[in-house]
Amino acid sequence: MLRKLIRHPRTQAALARSLGAYLAFCYRTTRWSMAGHQHMAAYAGRGEPVIITFWHERLPMMPMLWTATHRLFPEAKHWQPHVLVSQHRDGRFIGEIVSRFRLTMLYGSTSRGGASGMRSMLRVLRGGSPVAITPDGPRGPRRKAAEGVAQLAALSNAVILPTAAATIRHRILPSWDRMMLPLPFTRGVLVCGEAIRVPRGDTAAAMAAIETALNAVCDTADSWARNPAGLESRAL
Repeated sequence: MLRKLIRHPRTQAALARSLGAYLAFCYRTTRWSMAGHQHMAAYAGRGEPVIITFWHERLPMMPMLWTATHRLFPEAKHWQPHVLVSQHRDGRFIGEIVSRFRLTMLYGSTSRGGASGMRSMLRVLRGGSPVAITPDGPRGPRRKAAEGVAQLAALSNAVILPTAAATIRHRILPSWDRMMLPLPFTRGVLVCGEAIRVPRGDTAAAMAAIETALNAVCDTADSWARNPAGLESRAL
């Protein structure tokens, strides 16, 4: 009965609102900085199609990336990020949470029956807005990129920007992705890696490059959380 109650749409909506409010509180009470800002500066608001990628485990912190981008790069104020989330119940729940941060939801998939999601993202990219994707979402395997991300980049001629985030105070949840949940009143870092271009017909190699780049930015963010003085970053 409890499980049925938790899955009820009204309960899910209330939980989503509460979690969204909690994350907003964490963002406001955290002192943020950005490392690798030069990689974002090369594309922010410049009209070139961009796919922002991050592992599913960093999802609770990534809406802050857009706030940081708008603060650091005034030319990106018109950038309207679109986030791909699964049509599954879990994906819609995540959509309810992050939509409060002025993100536009695209419901679909880059793998299972993802043709409609792919078309939607191509339209967004051709219109000059960025798309954000978790290549290992919504249910893993953890840190394994789905082929659809590389296919989208090749079809749209978009660059892929690998990103990550970490906070000094956080909790690692016992979920399939070991999700990092930020805690308030701390310091946090957003990391942007070097852009990846995917030539048509070479998506297999691109997937390996995407995984390597995403693991690298996560390692950088985690290293900063252990030693904030050891990484050059720009305060927000």
